Amino acid sequence: MHTNASQLYSLCKSAIEKNEIKKAIDACRLLNSQFPNFFDGWWLAGKIHLRLKKPQAGLISSSRALEIKPNDPMILIQRIDFLSMLSKHDEILEILSVLALHDSGDAALHENIAMILSAQEMHNEAIKHYLRAIKQNSNDPQLHYNLAAAYRFLGQVAKCEESLNTCLKINYLFADAQSMRSSLRSQSETDNHIDELTKAYDDPKISRIARVGICYALAKELDDLDNIKLSFRYLKEGSDIRRSSMSYDIDNDEQIMRAIEKTFDSASRVLSQPKKSVINPIFIVGLPRTGTTLLERILDSHSLIKSRGELDIFGIEMAAQVSKEQGDKRLTAKEMVSLSKNIDLNILRENYLSKSAPKNFSGKYFIDKFPLNFLYIGLIHRALPNAKIINLSRHPLASCLAMYQQQFRDIYPFSYDLEDLGRYYLAYYRLMSHWQSTIPKVIHSVSYENLVEDTENETKRVLEFCGLDWEPECLRFYENKTPSTTASATQIRQPIYSRSLNRWTKYNDYLGVLSKTLTEAGIDVT
Repeated sequence: MHTNASQLYSLCKSAIEKNEIKKAIDACRLLNSQFPNFFDGWWLAGKIHLRLKKPQAGLISSSRALEIKPNDPMILIQRIDFLSMLSKHDEILEILSVLALHDSGDAALHENIAMILSAQEMHNEAIKHYLRAIKQNSNDPQLHYNLAAAYRFLGQVAKCEESLNTCLKINYLFADAQSMRSSLRSQSETDNHIDELTKAYDDPKISRIARVGICYALAKELDDLDNIKLSFRYLKEGSDIRRSSMSYDIDNDEQIMRAIEKTFDSASRVLSQPKKSVINPIFIVGLPRTGTTLLERILDSHSLIKSRGELDIFGIEMAAQVSKEQGDKRLTAKEMVSLSKNIDLNILRENYLSKSAPKNFSGKYFIDKFPLNFLYIGLIHRALPNAKIINLSRHPLASCLAMYQQQFRDIYPFSYDLEDLGRYYLAYYRLMSHWQSTIPKVIHSVSYENLVEDTENETKRVLEFCGLDWEPECLRFYENKTPSTTASATQIRQPIYSRSLNRWTKYNDYLGVLSKTLTEAGIDVT
């Protein structure tokens, strides 16, 4: 029998580490009942609640811990995890305001605080804590990389590059850092990193996954130097390695999009606008790398529009509601689609707006720029009939190549194989055509090429669609200081350039399988 707190603590902690959750729960209950003022017991209870995804119980255990040690940073960080599960954004900000003032000699704690601040888009505050962590542990390349990422989100390119250089002096095989540094600017014949990247590529110590990042970095810099043949060689190698590590099957996405077409096969009843005044969303949708971020920044520069970035909230709320109504029964994606047609639209609308709409903003619209919201357009229109939906398109080959050239993080698995890309593009094209025919005049289409070549007039048409007056600040979007976490975070800090519009044509000789997939389905790729 365990008679003291330290024994019970060790037993519980060991059980958690071994994933013996029932044993951990029993030990933790005994620990906290016999020793209610033992701080670490409530911390362990929180760890168990995180494993079990029980945020309400976790908030109770963290409150008990804070009664013993008020404002303990370890518990406050744990509490943020629970509040995030419940989308309690305002309460998270309150805790972050306390954590932002915290100072100690613990590098890991400052790194943890900084990462949470960055996740809440409080990048200036995050930078302060990364710098404190680096002061305590200057030889950790990950800290320098994280600091660089925060600088990049804010558009501070010089500081970003300086931090990446420091990171890579410590470990030049840090592939994510190499990739980010290569993406910051256009490389030249006299100023590039190709020798260092080639050395990293040839290093026998490099891991298979790190080689992917080095390949993408080499492809980017060689593209800048117009060495298209060698650029594509590295690009294909990196993509092939990345694709081989996935269990993704394009058939599933195609079937899901066909199921969406069948489920939402006609215009359906839509909700009436609520009596109380609300800020309505502008959904910017499309495939990634088609100019969605550019349009977002242009519109965010308007005084009556505020961007909330890439939100995946609508899809999550839809899925959560379907799951709840089905008693948390495991559902296939196609079953989820079929059942989504009958969910309570009022609940969906209220949950989405409460978690998405900006606080303390007196404008008219907020932007939700998650590209894959194109999947939910039928449901979006039913639940949010006053929402504006804008679809960005781009030349099919340019669109697919741009995705192929981008190493995404844990998203868009179809982008690592040219045939997959072609098939996904076709499924997207069919679904967008379906939406245009079943709910006409609801979606405003914007061509990326037109947006680049005739920015002012294209923007005026978008604003007219939204019922807004023209503001010249929209053309100075590159002066906008709002952070950006997208792959285009560097480009949007510069005036529009048309260099990339027809650059895809240089790769024509390498896009045969993609071009064949598209043309056989009737898509014009000329």
